Amino acid sequence: MRFQRVCLESFGYVLPECVVPSVELERRLAPVYERFNLHEGRLELMTGIRERRLWPDGTLPSDASTQAGRRALEAAGASPDEIGCLFHTAVSRDFLEPATASVVHHNLRLSPTAVVYDLSNACLGFVNGMLNLANMIELGQVRRGLIVAGENSRHLLETTIDQLVADPKLTKQDLKAAFASLTIGSAAVALVMAHESVSSTGHHLLGGAVRAATHHKDLCRGDGDAGFGRDARMSMSTDAETLLLRGCELAAETWADLRGNLAWCNDDVNRCFTHQVGVAHRERLYESIGVDLARDFSTLEFLGNVGSVSLPITMAIGVQQEPPAAGDRIAMLGIGSGLNCVMLGVSW
Repeated sequence: MRFQRVCLESFGYVLPECVVPSVELERRLAPVYERFNLHEGRLELMTGIRERRLWPDGTLPSDASTQAGRRALEAAGASPDEIGCLFHTAVSRDFLEPATASVVHHNLRLSPTAVVYDLSNACLGFVNGMLNLANMIELGQVRRGLIVAGENSRHLLETTIDQLVADPKLTKQDLKAAFASLTIGSAAVALVMAHESVSSTGHHLLGGAVRAATHHKDLCRGDGDAGFGRDARMSMSTDAETLLLRGCELAAETWADLRGNLAWCNDDVNRCFTHQVGVAHRERLYESIGVDLARDFSTLEFLGNVGSVSLPITMAIGVQQEPPAAGDRIAMLGIGSGLNCVMLGVSW
């Protein structure tokens, strides 16, 4: 897929103030660690994640998304009535019905004629939202749109720890399946996109590639309320080793498609931003696609895995801290359970 008239205007993001080190989670898991003779520090050693962030208890996904959306609008210099559509793309939602996007739309006082809905696809929701919005802009249906996501990991972390500590029949395999849940963090991100005729940046979204390998749909399975309400409970089981292997295989295939669609070779790419999972995933991913790891920007060390927020917030922080040069080619590499993969190319 290719786009001719779509631009990225501005990101906005919010980081929770509460910082939770990996060692703090391990201390709460002390009975489990003692049972299996595990040493403190294992979580950071295996994942590279030294800490993650959590929202204050009672924070709803719409609260976080609204903050990020407001910052993105301010950075873009866009007024609420100029936004033609709003997508809320997180796994976490306020409730099953109505759409959490409705709450954010109301909070931001966006136009009553805006298209408003939730779009969820595990860790790929945000980049799927980018594709949807890009199509609407390219077709002339809207001139500006806003994508938001607010992920709240507190419920998943608390449930995982409680279940592991309380289970008298817990096995090493059970602990292994729950391990990925301990890497999850919280944050919020938003992005304004616009037609080139009203863009103030000229950062063009060139196109993308998508692939699905849904025969691997059972490698990561989350159950429960997925963030619904203040008393939500959620659990997740992950075959992390197989997910890493099959995810990187799918990434290599999607990367080949993206290069073909955009007529890129690996040396053409100046910067890369990817969904943050852990150090092993990061290294294996870049090995799989044949791109120098030095072109990557990492946030996993201090954010952990922030679900749908992970890829866009990593790019938001990356371009803020290390601004790309005009004309730099940027790759956005998204992989999510399912398995699904979305990769996008941007000309800065």
